[in-house]
Amino acid sequence: MTSKVLTLGVGALVAFASMSAAQAQTAAPAPAAPAINHGPPIAGMCTISVDQAIGTSVVGKFVGTRMDQIVAQVRAELSPEETALTTEQRAIEQARTTTDPVALQSRQANFNLRATNYQRKADQRQRELQATEQKAIQRIGQELDPVVRQVYQTQHCSILISRDAVIGNLANPAMDITGAAVVALNARIQQFQFDREHLDAAAPGAAPAAPPR
Repeated sequence: MTSKVLTLGVGALVAFASMSAAQAQTAAPAPAAPAINHGPPIAGMCTISVDQAIGTSVVGKFVGTRMDQIVAQVRAELSPEETALTTEQRAIEQARTTTDPVALQSRQANFNLRATNYQRKADQRQRELQATEQKAIQRIGQELDPVVRQVYQTQHCSILISRDAVIGNLANPAMDITGAAVVALNARIQQFQFDREHLDAAAPGAAPAAPPR
């Protein structure tokens, strides 16, 4: 096992932290697109971006911040073990020409076992982070559903279309109820307590569990 493999655990968590923050924050502004002259709003037709509603809401930003904290906790748990394994791997490489082959083989076997256990733990933590984020987003979705229904009625919509399903996102913004949904969601909930989900460790030799959908 190489040092590159050993860094997969924490490295993957860094990527996860970036992904989690990106999902809970407003996306970076894209280059300005050419101005579009929209036709008149279609009476009764409304559009919404659920992702934007979640990401720009107070509770969505709270979840992003809380996920960053949980990822940091996991990194703090895994980093010392990863550092120790990396140090041991280098020591084994340096000792190859001076250590008795039998003793070196035993030391390498012990290192391999520790590294395998570490990687199993890192993989489990990754699945737990995914499950944690999924559960938090589901909670926001539960709070958003009645809000959308309320806004749908107050805006006198006859049909509601996901803005993400519109080609090129081309729709008259006058029909978009996302902003109104965010205002109503902020009034309904701004944060809730949640911690990292804990999943059972996979049995030795078992296939890794599929990530939550």
